[in-house]
Amino acid sequence: MEGKAKTGISPTRAEDFPQWFQSVVRDAEVAELDHVRGAMVIRPWGFGIWELMQRALDDGIKETGAENAYFPLFIPLSYFEEEARHVEGFAKEMAVVTHHRLEQGEDGSLHPAAELPEPLVVRPTSETIIGRSFAKWINSYRDLPLMINQWCNIVRWELRPRVLLRTTEFLWQEGHTAHATSEEALEETRRMLHVYRDFAESVLAIPVLAGEKPEYERFPGAEITLSIEAMMQDGKALQSGTSHYLGQNFSGAMEMEFTGEDGERKLCYTTSWGLSTRMMGAVVMTHGDDNGLRVPPRIAPRQVRIVPITRDDPTAVLEAARELRDAIAGQSWSGEPVRAEVDTRERKPADKRWEWIRKGVPLVIELGERDLEQGVVTMTRRDDPELAREAIPREGAAEAAAGVLDDIQLTYYQQASERLRERTRDDISTLDEFREYFSGEETESGGFVKAPWSEEPETIETMGELGVSVRVIPFDEELPADARCVITGGPARVMAVFAKAY
Repeated sequence: MEGKAKTGISPTRAEDFPQWFQSVVRDAEVAELDHVRGAMVIRPWGFGIWELMQRALDDGIKETGAENAYFPLFIPLSYFEEEARHVEGFAKEMAVVTHHRLEQGEDGSLHPAAELPEPLVVRPTSETIIGRSFAKWINSYRDLPLMINQWCNIVRWELRPRVLLRTTEFLWQEGHTAHATSEEALEETRRMLHVYRDFAESVLAIPVLAGEKPEYERFPGAEITLSIEAMMQDGKALQSGTSHYLGQNFSGAMEMEFTGEDGERKLCYTTSWGLSTRMMGAVVMTHGDDNGLRVPPRIAPRQVRIVPITRDDPTAVLEAARELRDAIAGQSWSGEPVRAEVDTRERKPADKRWEWIRKGVPLVIELGERDLEQGVVTMTRRDDPELAREAIPREGAAEAAAGVLDDIQLTYYQQASERLRERTRDDISTLDEFREYFSGEETESGGFVKAPWSEEPETIETMGELGVSVRVIPFDEELPADARCVITGGPARVMAVFAKAY
């Protein structure tokens, strides 16, 4: 990790990574915890990032055939009681509404009144309520597959809130599908994980490991949970998108039936899948540096910020800056016009430059009277760790700016990929080595361990003592015939990726 910059974030990543993360999110004006314990305010710059993430992912979801809809925030408690495993998994996190009115006392204080006939759960996830709607809409095999996605907010009480990563309320998308056969449902489960992987890697520039979750890490009520896992700069894992095969567990509870081609009544096979605003946290922890946030160009609300440097009469400089902005915006990158803007606020140019560096704008261009005389502009690339300022000819600067965005997007992905390769160990084969790695000094940099695993229940306790879990059982990993479990030393059943996680 680079040393602490004079105008950068304090503390640095090396000094205190968790506090560095909090400082970056605050100083880049992405989000903050405020008003209600664990509740998050997403500020305009952060919400601009989320909007671009949402747009890109929504396109990928719709390409699978899913359509967007919206379902109620409040869910009758009885809906959860019909699916025992599901309610057990979420019971401790549920927020419950028991009254529907406030009354004012003689002293002016407010208190709940008019108890509801049935408590309402504030949406922790929507399998139960969407399943009820599906049961009404589905009658025949001709109604299948039914594929619905919704963008919404979720409420889950968090014991230890962390901005973007674990908050009482957060934003996400959740998809729900119903199918005539298990094969179709399993295919959809795998297809959506591919959508998430492509989104993480091509849009967010975050490399991920894809595979299946072990049974003890499955979504409540799921028969199979697939996941993509990303490595943060401190070596910890972040679950970054999940896709669940629910079998007939929810369709049985919701009586989600259809008449097949053979005339027989049958239960649907269902899936669900989701990705949330915690991926904004993944962007910060994957790409940020000691100067602040670094935003991949695909999701930067402004890809280019032009900072005019003016003195007595700003007219000529501002006119040139606007002409440059228009020329840059006329360039196409990633199928869309380049997002460029002139910063005309009455602040010191150096302060404005550093504000956009902290916020992670991919490219900052400065333009002053001397630049006009020399026919140049000064460019700072955010992927440059030294933040060197390079003078380039003003003629052709628009084309150069658009071309740089490709380099920056690729650079961020390559840097994260190199980190994932270098910090994934596949040479740890004994419990002593496993303990030493996850409890010793080496974990200051952190990392993943890929090793054979027996899937025996007692191994979960050993991992728990070290704060480690099986993050994913990777796809297409061949297990040697004589492989021994890294924890028990007995026969192994699968190859697994172990890590500490957020």
